Amino acid sequence: MKSSEIGAAFLSVAIALAVMLATGEVALRIYTSRAIYYDVEMTRYSNELKLVSSNARIGHVHRPGGSSILMGVRVAINSDGLRDREYPIERGDARRMVFLGDSLTFGWGVASEDTFESLLEAKLDQLHPTEVLNFGTGNYNTEQSVNLFIDKGLKYDVDEVVLFFFINDAEPTPLRSRWAFLGHSRLATFVWSRVKGVRSQTAATRSFEEYYSNLYEEDQPGWIRAREAFRSLKQTCDERGIGLKVVLLPELHDPAREPFREQHQKLMRFLAEQGIASLDLAPLFRSETEPLSLWVALDDAHPNAKAHRRIAELVLPFIAEPES
Repeated sequence: MKSSEIGAAFLSVAIALAVMLATGEVALRIYTSRAIYYDVEMTRYSNELKLVSSNARIGHVHRPGGSSILMGVRVAINSDGLRDREYPIERGDARRMVFLGDSLTFGWGVASEDTFESLLEAKLDQLHPTEVLNFGTGNYNTEQSVNLFIDKGLKYDVDEVVLFFFINDAEPTPLRSRWAFLGHSRLATFVWSRVKGVRSQTAATRSFEEYYSNLYEEDQPGWIRAREAFRSLKQTCDERGIGLKVVLLPELHDPAREPFREQHQKLMRFLAEQGIASLDLAPLFRSETEPLSLWVALDDAHPNAKAHRRIAELVLPFIAEPES
């Protein structure tokens, strides 16, 4: 076969492959515009509403003024990068609080008015005029949450900070992947999601529990940095007369079994040593024997509106009164 014929054959294959990939991309964009998949929605969240932060300990921040429909609900970001209404820097007479946390505090998959942040703000405001600023950001750990507050939260002259902690918040702060550009392809995201699904079904059923549990070994870098972040937050709050409390949120795959009890107790002991008031919600969810009723989707165990209401009910007495 002549070299020209070989070149023509390769060109034909390349064109056919390009057409196939383009067709698949278009088809999946149409399909996923109607069907909701967690990995696709998370990737859209990253592409449409996030920016790379200049602070490596923050990693990423929300795009100011961004807006999108994610998991079927509208997500609007204010001018300071918060999923919240606009707040003036200068405060009035209202008690002012900041909620720190990850996608659970952000309210992933839940309408803004149904998040525990909004529900608690409304309840607290009935007791005393109160403003709650939601600094919750998807894919954050404790180090990122604390540094975001130090970077942009102090200017609001807040009275109290409440950090909502989830079991994976002891993960190390991730570095930006060199393959991040593939997230702009719906086809690549969907295929990777299916590959992960197959791998999770063939792996041991308790593998994710083992992964989360192992994060809390004494030599794990994420756990070391999380403790450093708590100490830094405590010192910052003490120096400025800001109250500080921590709420441990439950993992909702099997709340009745409370699989991370040991890790939560370890964190609670550490917080007590630092003089930080804390509340563990996991034991209060043991009666939930139908966890799927608390999920935003069948493939996504983030708390839905029902779970957010329950969280708000349980947290209210803990944060209703200022820390003495």
